Amino acid sequence: MANIKSQKKRILITKEENAKNTSLRTKCKNAVKKYEAAIAEGNVALAEELLPVTVSTITKAGIYKDNTVSRKVARLSKMLSDLKKA
Repeated sequence: MANIKSQKKRILITKEENAKNTSLRTKCKNAVKKYEAAIAEGNVALAEELLPVTVSTITKAGIYKDNTVSRKVARLSKMLSDLKKA
């Protein structure tokens, strides 16, 4: 444990931020899993409904870098387009 008052405060703030980020990351992963389950079932209508929700969840979380968000969104969109083609 730190002895300096400001460092004690930083430790507490870091724990709070870590808990918040973990929660957001879990929310994003759960949204992706729900979307992938709809894709695996072959349910195009449900997948089309879940895609905007999943994308907005990932985008608004603010825990991923821009390129990572773009990559994730592109992969999710590609899954849907491949399902429509098949």
